[in-house]
Amino acid sequence: MKKRYSVEQIVAVLKQAELGLPVAELTRRVGISEQTFYRWKKQYAGLETDQVREFKQLAEENTRLKKLVAELSLDKAVLRDVLSKKFSRPALMKEVVAYVASRHGYSERRACSLTRQHRSTQRKPSTRDPRLEIRQRMREIAATRIRYGYRRIHIMLRRDGWEVGRNLVWRLYREEGLSLRSKRPRRRKMAVHREARCIPRRPNEAWSLDFIHDQLSQGTKFRALTVVDVYSREGLAIEVGQRLRGEHVVEVLNRLVRQRGAPKYMFADNGAEFTGQLIDLWAYHHGVRIDFSRPGKPTDNAFIETFNGSLRDECLNLHWFETVAEARAVIEAWRRDYNESRPQMALGQRTPQEYLLLTRPSPAVEGSTTGEG
Repeated sequence: MKKRYSVEQIVAVLKQAELGLPVAELTRRVGISEQTFYRWKKQYAGLETDQVREFKQLAEENTRLKKLVAELSLDKAVLRDVLSKKFSRPALMKEVVAYVASRHGYSERRACSLTRQHRSTQRKPSTRDPRLEIRQRMREIAATRIRYGYRRIHIMLRRDGWEVGRNLVWRLYREEGLSLRSKRPRRRKMAVHREARCIPRRPNEAWSLDFIHDQLSQGTKFRALTVVDVYSREGLAIEVGQRLRGEHVVEVLNRLVRQRGAPKYMFADNGAEFTGQLIDLWAYHHGVRIDFSRPGKPTDNAFIETFNGSLRDECLNLHWFETVAEARAVIEAWRRDYNESRPQMALGQRTPQEYLLLTRPSPAVEGSTTGEG
């Protein structure tokens, strides 16, 4: 095995050569070649023992400084990584230390020193209530109401009797990973198992709602809210107006409830008038379950689409309205004729199999929301 010489030993060999010992005999004694001797002489000639010791100390200090600089650069990168995360409360520093240790391979002692977290604080067990029951209920609500944020989940929890604040719900909502993506890719699809749609067995069990648009003779646009009984195919109401919002939908529904009673189910699309808090509160008070259509799937609400098609073909396309009042009167007359005189096949004459073919339910649906109102 080739022998390794320290700097002191090399300087001692060169001193012997300076004292007059032939190079050939010196290299034979030391066991090196003349090439190695002259390489040593070129590098270490003229050094004294004290200088060698200083040289060795400088080399060790240089190595230590390089290691320290590398550690500081790594610590700087780790701190930059940690500061890029959002930690809203000081109690989350335990998670910061755990993140640094797991992500960057730091020991707990070094991670605590870097983040200025006392080790006794890091190791102290948490006494905070985990609130497992609230977390479980939040997950159940989020599973049925897929597009509900923490504010609506907070309202649902208060309805269930939980005395919780909005900030607590927000914290648990984030910790459970229930946050919604505000901007989803255009072609992104969410696979969610959809419950089978109800099959109405009698009138006034399921209603279907939608909006239809038209314009007056001078170009002013107006809207019409249409409500249909899914079982009897009866047009329950057509509310005409220029600006119909959620409160107008609630007024129409309250009028129908006073006349006929509340239904058990209600079908609607994902328009803002139907997904707002007013409709949700109305459905909660009347015990109505709202079944929203899948985005881009009008066949999920096929009966109201058929009704709107008949309304447009037989009324809107045949009349030239001057005012909204005239449009309201003509459309209401058409609705009465549609219910009383127009020949049509009621849903009560169809079998459940034909109803399922019309509504085209699917066991796995992308991006739908189903739940109690």
